[in-house]
Amino acid sequence: MDTRNLFVSKSGEILQRWLEAFPNAKAARLDAVAASASHPDLLWLRLSADADIPARFGEIRRHWAESSVIVLAEVPSDDQAIACFSQGARGYCNCHAQPALLRNVAEVVSQGGLWVGESLLARLLRATSQALPASQPGAAWTQSLTERECQVARAIADGAANKEVARQLGITERTVKAHSGAIFQKLGVRDRLQLSLLIHRNPEH
Repeated sequence: MDTRNLFVSKSGEILQRWLEAFPNAKAARLDAVAASASHPDLLWLRLSADADIPARFGEIRRHWAESSVIVLAEVPSDDQAIACFSQGARGYCNCHAQPALLRNVAEVVSQGGLWVGESLLARLLRATSQALPASQPGAAWTQSLTERECQVARAIADGAANKEVARQLGITERTVKAHSGAIFQKLGVRDRLQLSLLIHRNPEH
């Protein structure tokens, strides 16, 4: 993936696992973001549990208004995640996540999606299910998908990453990505959250 990644934190450090995920990534201190020579596609913002989220995002947006922001939480929580998404974050995960997961997050966000953790996704599904329109008879989401695509869609909707889906179904991650693209296009959804909402609201198949 030819994406420019900038990791921003109070100290300006860059963890080894971040470099394992993105060998060409750069790092910057939060108070010196403007001095960074790199204009990132993805800006990874490390946040502590007591961080002033509006202030942090305000500083980022003043300098990198066009960058997609992904939050790396030191102590992940649903409440902090919601606050970050309300400020325009495109992803939220643990700052100590494994390199493979970080690459998955980057892929989803780069394609215009949101990366929402499993706990928050379940909370959002519960909160929004009653607000979604009831499905129409004969309009089951499975009708436009192949059997394999249905299997992949269900796994994604349950929060599985591409690697997990591949392992569950005995296929390659590349095949999972190909199926995911076809699924999103056929069902008219943009990301995993929208897919999960659709499938959990219309579970019959």
